[in-house]
Amino acid sequence: MKRILAFLAIMLFIVASAAGCGGTKEQSKTEPVNLTISAAASLQDASAELKTIYEKQHQNVTITYNLAASGTLQKQIEEGAPADLFISAGKSQMDALAQKGLIVDASRKDLLGNELVLITGKDSQLTEFNGLTGASVKKISIGTPETVPAGKYAKDTLTTLKLWEQLQPKMVLAKDVRQVLTYVETGNVDAGLVYRTDAATSSNIKIVAAAPAGSSAPIVYPMAVIKSTKHQQEAEAFASFLTSDDAVKVFEKYGFKVLK
Repeated sequence: MKRILAFLAIMLFIVASAAGCGGTKEQSKTEPVNLTISAAASLQDASAELKTIYEKQHQNVTITYNLAASGTLQKQIEEGAPADLFISAGKSQMDALAQKGLIVDASRKDLLGNELVLITGKDSQLTEFNGLTGASVKKISIGTPETVPAGKYAKDTLTTLKLWEQLQPKMVLAKDVRQVLTYVETGNVDAGLVYRTDAATSSNIKIVAAAPAGSSAPIVYPMAVIKSTKHQQEAEAFASFLTSDDAVKVFEKYGFKVLK
């Protein structure tokens, strides 16, 4: 009987030890995570630099960006496209997702501000918004107002300035704000309306004027974690990083106004 009890005690010790070792191994193992960040196209340059910084600090996390017009990204998320975090260039797109219960409401935060500017090629003689009605300006590009926040801000600004209806025949609509910039750079259009941060990335254009204060709603970039994410903790950690000192330096480098 004593031998049986001793044998059972040894077996229990071995099983317990094995379980303990297995638990330690499991706890020390860090699973790799791939985060998909759906972000407004105007964040292209800053986002690349932020990715490099974050992945150096978190070697188990890979950041993959889906950059497009905010309205396009909104539709993709509504249709079930994979996304862990959404950074929009307009509030209406985030509001639409919130109304459908597709974001983690507590994670929503207004991250950045921007400014709308009128741009032309370097040799243009244009000096103000009113000059857009002149004969020398044949084509003007803005983002499609229904899907591109910069396009909506542009339409609102031109409407406030009582120029929208007059300029309709000259309008060339673009899929996102970066396409507007390209059209102006290549001379396919004579002028365009983009964010100041986009204009700052090009040496082939010049800024003619900034949109007058109050001519459109304030330009705000909200962000929020997508409710369907399988990596909520990691997505929230990346969102927190975007408000850190390291990230603020990057955003300010590219001309964004950091909202606190």
